[in-house]
Amino acid sequence: QVQLVESGGGLVQAGGSLRLSCAASGSIFSISTMAWYRQAPGKQRELVAAITNGGITDFADSVKGRFTISRDNAKNTVYLQMNSLKPEDTAVYYCNAGSGIRPFNSWGYWGQGTQVTVSS
Repeated sequence: QVQLVESGGGLVQAGGSLRLSCAASGSIFSISTMAWYRQAPGKQRELVAAITNGGITDFADSVKGRFTISRDNAKNTVYLQMNSLKPEDTAVYYCNAGSGIRPFNSWGYWGQGTQVTVSS
């Protein structure tokens, strides 16, 4: 069983920054690819970024150059650093575990999500 707990969301002005964290329990963290998804109101959930256990990363075109993803395997934690935030980044952000990258294959474990709101 894997549990994912996201934190770090909040309200920020456009151009600002936030760092999201996702703490994972369970033994699979070190072997899994970790990812961040987001879902805005009325829209489908979309993959934002992913990182393999070896540190290979992938990003959605909409966040390239603004977001970075990192992980600390010793702490079973994955991070999403979001800079130059835009109002269109407003969404609930979810952590996810899976395998592979390009494409990332979710194993179906989801956290409760953390709200990010970017004001203009």
